[in-house]
Amino acid sequence: MTSQAGPPESADPERVQPPVRILRREPERIGFEWPDGRESSISARELRLSCPCARCVDEFTGAALLDPETVPEGLTQSNVELVGNYALSITFSDGHRTGIFTWAALRRLSGA
Repeated sequence: MTSQAGPPESADPERVQPPVRILRREPERIGFEWPDGRESSISARELRLSCPCARCVDEFTGAALLDPETVPEGLTQSNVELVGNYALSITFSDGHRTGIFTWAALRRLSGA
């Protein structure tokens, strides 16, 4: 019986190195400095609108459940925590805190 190894980590498009710095200079934005030298940022409102949690996205269909009209324009992030070595958990000023944002998602959403 032979076993085959899976693809190398670099072949996995969702495998993204964590940022070297996470910047919270403004409560309305989160910035990132990535290992390849790119810098990017995203607003707290944009992150909230992209929240992948089961309260915001139907787990079976992928349909959005969050009404964008309910997310205030001036939304801020009140707390940011690491989730292992693969993601961030963000608490927003509207009290929402159940989304986990992977490095790949943050990189894609912030345009890096």
